[in-house]
Amino acid sequence: MAGGGVDDRGVSQGPPREPVWTARRVRALAIQGVILAVLLGLLAWGIDNAIHNLQKAGIASGFRFLGNRAGFDINFRLIDYSPASTYGRAFVVGALNTLTVSLLGIAAATVLGFLLGVGRLSRNWLVARTAAGVIETVRNMPLLLQLLFWYTAVLAPLPRPRDAFSLGGVAFLSNRGLTVPRPLTADTVWMVGAAAVLGAAAALGLALWAARRMRLTGRRLPVGWAGLALVTLPAAATLAWGGVLLGWEVPVLKGFNFAGGLTLVPELLALWLALTLYSGAFIGETVRAGILSVPQGQVEAARALGLGPAGVLRLVVLPQAMRVIIPPMTSQYLNLLKNSSLAVVIGFPDMVSVFSGTTLNQTGQAIETIGMTMLVYLAISLAISAAMNLYNRKMAIVRR
Repeated sequence: MAGGGVDDRGVSQGPPREPVWTARRVRALAIQGVILAVLLGLLAWGIDNAIHNLQKAGIASGFRFLGNRAGFDINFRLIDYSPASTYGRAFVVGALNTLTVSLLGIAAATVLGFLLGVGRLSRNWLVARTAAGVIETVRNMPLLLQLLFWYTAVLAPLPRPRDAFSLGGVAFLSNRGLTVPRPLTADTVWMVGAAAVLGAAAALGLALWAARRMRLTGRRLPVGWAGLALVTLPAAATLAWGGVLLGWEVPVLKGFNFAGGLTLVPELLALWLALTLYSGAFIGETVRAGILSVPQGQVEAARALGLGPAGVLRLVVLPQAMRVIIPPMTSQYLNLLKNSSLAVVIGFPDMVSVFSGTTLNQTGQAIETIGMTMLVYLAISLAISAAMNLYNRKMAIVRR
């Protein structure tokens, strides 16, 4: 075996270094260069072909159409919008709708997934079998079928507004959706958000201080409840006593529908329920696998220290299981975001329906509308991945 020899002092030089330019490296670089040239050629051909087809169809490329009048209505929106608004405004409405249903689905699916995952490992036979039945049933049925079930079989048969189910006389459930009171706020409503942001910053500082204190003294502080109070109480106080909340607009039945209030359309409810159950079932299996990955000796040691079942789960099992749970759960969050595009099937005005559907059909700007839609999905996906990666790095045993 060839070696590197020794120098004059008798110190081994190690194996000889491979030359920078060898036949193998030159061949590898040549192959990569050819592949890159082919890909760039295909990209150039695709762009040239698209420009030629657009010119042939008499369609001007560019994004100037975003300033034109849209001329169509959107039945669910979080910001002011009317048919007289622009296509750019319609795109923002659709993007906000997609983001809203995705965030609501992620929050609800996470809670449901942890309940199902922990419940499936319960010693209670009924709880364990119920959780297993929900997981296996939901996971093995197509999401599109579940979406249509909630929309056509559950929400569509609800009574008309005149016969709506009353929830305390202030909220009503009918085939028009769930109508709830709408808060009336002053122009200083931004103060509530500012108070919440400041509270979140204070909660983060408290968490960092508590972590340092625990490393030094070994004493644990109830940071969770304190952080929740810091986030919610200042915002609630600003809302209640800062002159921001002017009152509540309670819905009232007038004619064939409710007047006033805020209506969550059936399409939103059906999409939210379907995404929550479907993703929650997969997250439940991920949680179960993460809990089972914790060595049994850790559980027995925690019990020997006098911790009860809830303490063992919260302080010993889940912190270790999260290292296994987080990566696949991130994939489920991304799948939920992408699956929200099925909203077009039931007519919910998400980004795909509003922009890559109605706007594309009216303007013919296929490349621009689809490209903008893809970029928004990519941006949201990267933001979710970055947030989960930061959390995963925080929970990792060995930090880089």
